[in-house]
Amino acid sequence: MFHAKIVIVIKEVWNMGSLKVFSFFSGSGFLDLGFETTGFDIELVNEFSPSFMNAYKYSREQMGLRKPSFGYANIDINEYLNDRKDELSEQIKEARADGSLVGFIGGPPCPDFSVAGKQRGRHGDNGKLSQSYIDLIVDQKPDFFLFENVKGLWRTAKHRAFYDDLKRELEEAGYLLTDRLTNALEFAAPQDRDRILLFGVYHTLAEKLGDPKDSFQWDKFMTYDLEEVKSMPWPSTDPFEVDGDRGVPDGIPKELTAQYWFDKNDVQNHPNATECFKPKAGLAKMKIIEEGDDCKKSYKRIHRWRYSPTVAYGNNEVHLHPYKERRLTVAEALSLQSLPKEFALPPEMSLTDKFKTTGNGVPYLLARGIALTIRDYLNGGDING
Repeated sequence: MFHAKIVIVIKEVWNMGSLKVFSFFSGSGFLDLGFETTGFDIELVNEFSPSFMNAYKYSREQMGLRKPSFGYANIDINEYLNDRKDELSEQIKEARADGSLVGFIGGPPCPDFSVAGKQRGRHGDNGKLSQSYIDLIVDQKPDFFLFENVKGLWRTAKHRAFYDDLKRELEEAGYLLTDRLTNALEFAAPQDRDRILLFGVYHTLAEKLGDPKDSFQWDKFMTYDLEEVKSMPWPSTDPFEVDGDRGVPDGIPKELTAQYWFDKNDVQNHPNATECFKPKAGLAKMKIIEEGDDCKKSYKRIHRWRYSPTVAYGNNEVHLHPYKERRLTVAEALSLQSLPKEFALPPEMSLTDKFKTTGNGVPYLLARGIALTIRDYLNGGDING
């Protein structure tokens, strides 16, 4: 059973009751997996896409992880603000009955805030879901929550105003907050990906644990300093050569490179090893892009001895393999999301959905790092006590 020993040890030292999580906008569960493997119990999974929900279930079955106590809800989150409001309240009450703390986690769909998106912001169909998630937190009052989204919500002025409005709503409802623009590289995921992370704790719990602005240690479980990583002597570009041999350069952490993760996850023998887009048009162009040339909007070729650009794929255009005349496979993309090699997507899932759910997901090591940080805060700064 995947990570069984880790989870058991963590629960044995926890002395304040269990930590239970209700997951929203779950996708195929990359964020959830970080919490599952650090001692949290996933009690409810809510995901609107049937395809992503099926992938969530499939991956857990393959890894031997427990099913959520209250099952899988393949519904719009807004139903929990209306017809299913009382049902959710009862589930939370039941989860708390043994003295456990209950938290919400979720990353609402973000194309309306993405720099590369259509910039519809709070008024877009996806942008409205961020408001729904915050409204749900205010309505149900979990003990703590995590809100995750793209850097555009933090850095773009018109979106930042909306983000600040959401924070005010939470503060007026009694939550104490702390947030940070965090990069996946800081937690050793081989990908340059910024995400805004907002953590909140209800004031009655914060009175016991301290204001998260002072007590929440964002950097405690980080592996790397981002500025130091960016200043390392990474290779730039090299001539593309099919199956060419190229040794690892000096002065860089190998564990942050694409090749390290390809090897670590044994991508050639992974269940999703052969799944990639094979376009006929553009093949000639694909052959002349240098290894490491990822500065263009399309036809980005990653370097084997460098971390990847953000794993976000649109219109079936996936990054090019460093030394193969093709795009990355699903297995390779999953490895760049730092997922365990045991994680796989179901055979019947469409290739488009496989790459979409992979690109939408939170890098596993980032998810695991923030889960450890939350657990540490909830345990009074002593993760082993």
